[in-house]
Amino acid sequence: MKTYLVTGGAGFIGSNFIHYLYEKYGDGIRVINVDKLTYAGNPENLKGVENKEGYTFVKADICDRQTIDEFFAKNDIDAVVHFAAESHVDRSIVNPEVFVQTNVLGTATMLNAARKAWEKEDGTYPEGKKFLHVSTDEVYGSLPDDDNAFFYETTPYAPHSPYSASKAGSDLLVKAYMDTYGFPANITNCSNNYGPFQFPEKVIPLMINNALEGKKLPVYGDGMNIRDWLYVRDHCKAIDLVIEKGRLFETYNIGGHNEKRNLEMIRIIIATLREMLPDDDPRKERISEDLITFVADRKGHDRRYAIAPDKIHKELGWVPETRFEEGIRETIRWYFDNSEWLEHATSGEYQKYYEKMYDKR
Repeated sequence: MKTYLVTGGAGFIGSNFIHYLYEKYGDGIRVINVDKLTYAGNPENLKGVENKEGYTFVKADICDRQTIDEFFAKNDIDAVVHFAAESHVDRSIVNPEVFVQTNVLGTATMLNAARKAWEKEDGTYPEGKKFLHVSTDEVYGSLPDDDNAFFYETTPYAPHSPYSASKAGSDLLVKAYMDTYGFPANITNCSNNYGPFQFPEKVIPLMINNALEGKKLPVYGDGMNIRDWLYVRDHCKAIDLVIEKGRLFETYNIGGHNEKRNLEMIRIIIATLREMLPDDDPRKERISEDLITFVADRKGHDRRYAIAPDKIHKELGWVPETRFEEGIRETIRWYFDNSEWLEHATSGEYQKYYEKMYDKR
């Protein structure tokens, strides 16, 4: 029975991945979910899997070396899927040290624990062991507004925010362990994810929630920044493929081929919400483009991200299956069906943070 150690499994992508694993492999796997449960980690994301016989949740910090070492000592772990990270650019601008601590030092702790547990006396590793480090396209910096320019696995790193710099640092650590120790790992760099369970500080659930409440829709700068949108389930499929079939020591870029300017993305959300809401729903009348409000641009704001997923398509047969218009409809439907989850997520400390970031602009 294959055992996965998933870090950050109560977060957005991590929880979706755990659901995907059980949907695909059923009870033929074991999953150990290690999550610190910061503001973005939500146990409600794991409803439906928390009572499965092969599932274990452990509240722990990936920077806690003793605890992480104990996980490896007590469990025969086959695959580490390392999602745990501080990931919000705005928060990294306010408090960069937290991002260095979690993203760089936390990754070092995980690498050291896995190496200690897996490395044999002759310096080799048992067949089937793999450490998959999940990263971001933001490590590559910003692309020109040119339809022929893309991020490839060979694109030099040029991070511009404390968040992307901390992720670049963690990527380079993984690369160094592969080169120095022959450590069995892969790195994946993905484009912007969206879908169920995403914490509403991120732009898509923020826009959905604000529009439903008739609140302003804050847009940085001129709204013409471009992002490549990847539906989270497509991402989960890609990660599973890299774990099972990816060549060791390789990096695979995972992109959605759904480039949208921020303003275009927001207008699609507005139109889709109005289309999906019943005519007698009072929220429908207040949802319009009049809610769009331009705010001061983010510091160091990258203009364009766009991934070319040619390598993962050629080697593993993966392609993004979900068009943005289809994925955003599924995402909105999920938030409609899980209003209690959204209410819990947007209460308390989140409101204080939101007011600090946007209401005084």
